[in-house]
Amino acid sequence: MIEYRNEPFTDFSKEENRTVFESALKKVRSELGKEYDIIIGGEHIKTDRKVQSINPSSVDEVIGIISHADEELAEKAMQTAAKTFETWKRVSPEARASVLFKAAAVLRRRKHEFSSWMVLEAGKSWPEADADTAEAIDFMEFYGREMIRLSQRQPLARIPGEINNLYYIPLGVGAIIPPWNFPLAIMAGMTTAAVVAGNTVVLKPASPTNVIAAKFMEVLKEAGLPDGVVNYLPGSGSVVGEYLVTHPLTRFISFTGSKEVGLRINELAAKMVPGQKWIKRVVAEMGGKDAIVVDDDCDLELAVDAIVKSAFGFSGQKCSACSRVIAHEKIYDELLEKVVARTRELKVGEAQTPGIDLGPVVDDKAYKKILDYIEIGKGEGRLMAGGGKAEGNGYFIQPTVIADVDPNARIAQEEIFGPVVAFIKAKDFDEALQIANNTVYGLTGSVISRNRCHLEKARKEFFVGNLYFNRKCTGALVGVHPFGGFNMSGTDSKAGGRDYLLLFTQAQAVSEQL
Repeated sequence: MIEYRNEPFTDFSKEENRTVFESALKKVRSELGKEYDIIIGGEHIKTDRKVQSINPSSVDEVIGIISHADEELAEKAMQTAAKTFETWKRVSPEARASVLFKAAAVLRRRKHEFSSWMVLEAGKSWPEADADTAEAIDFMEFYGREMIRLSQRQPLARIPGEINNLYYIPLGVGAIIPPWNFPLAIMAGMTTAAVVAGNTVVLKPASPTNVIAAKFMEVLKEAGLPDGVVNYLPGSGSVVGEYLVTHPLTRFISFTGSKEVGLRINELAAKMVPGQKWIKRVVAEMGGKDAIVVDDDCDLELAVDAIVKSAFGFSGQKCSACSRVIAHEKIYDELLEKVVARTRELKVGEAQTPGIDLGPVVDDKAYKKILDYIEIGKGEGRLMAGGGKAEGNGYFIQPTVIADVDPNARIAQEEIFGPVVAFIKAKDFDEALQIANNTVYGLTGSVISRNRCHLEKARKEFFVGNLYFNRKCTGALVGVHPFGGFNMSGTDSKAGGRDYLLLFTQAQAVSEQL
């Protein structure tokens, strides 16, 4: 087996790559408006309740029509997954890993096609969609290798007269509840990590990106995954999601999304129900209020680049996005001026348009919420750039910079999940770190500084799961930057790291006396 390497990103500065991507977009456009069924145990099921997925760049365009499940179908999915677990858990780890490697190869061949689906259904720009697809490939390649590593003989202290072994065995049936912002990468990573560990799952995709999850089911089928290992169950979180979380057969819940929903899942999972034989395991990643700290002794141009890319990439719809800039008072005004100038140059437009900087936000709910926060921000600070809707027949919002924000203001404390960044002034580096830690979250953070002592102080005191020095606070790579946060950012799951598969297994020690 070759050594794991991250999937390279597509260079869209090359004309041949642009041409191939445009062809993929055209192919995907020819498939818009199709219906997608629930899939349980390989059976395709249509329901009377249909939900449309729309293009957030052009709200009159229907991406697909999806059958929605109810509690009866959720029960069918759980029972199917439980039955399939009895056979899937006996498949060798190497064979399970082979399915992931085959799925990665299929996705690699269809890379631009899947990226095009994300351009149209999730509103991702070409580079953002391409990076999402590459990350999905990375997850499968990485987790396949990790399962093989965990299946090998584990090192134990030896004693005379006994043979001792430690095995990592699967948990059972899991509920996979992924987000819409990385509709392929995180969904595929959460799903295949559980599957390669020997579990079976019910996948309830995020409603705005149901079609992408349905297309991924095609990849798993082509890769040879047996029916019933992954069951595709689109439906509402309040009905289907809660049914899966509270079900007595559910052994674990893997969730990525908002703090409020994550805490609700954690609460429901903690309550034992009749027929339940285990403590349910919750793996949760719940967002952030991420800060870039800019020291007085720093490369200002590097800081500007890191802030703008971190704050406005994918319209700020990343849990790792920079939503606070905490700048030393000596360079605050100059930094603010440069960031505002760069922000005003950003191009907002339809995601399918090559060369845009920001596409739309994902749906009408996000659109209204972000605009409401911008109005709150106008009363809590000084509007420097953006501040409202952008032109177009979609959910377009101007990249927005608000200065002179109090560290305890709402826009400095609450997750906005949009293209809005608050500037906060600090009198010195110590105060900057105090402000950075002054939220309930702890996901990502960045420090821009030439001062080695300050960087080492931040290494010990900046309390986040993923801390970056002299670079942006987004863009974690599988196998390179194990990802997950502290506090209300979740259970620090470290997706894409060597600890992640342990969350979907249980260790069994077997001792035999000679």
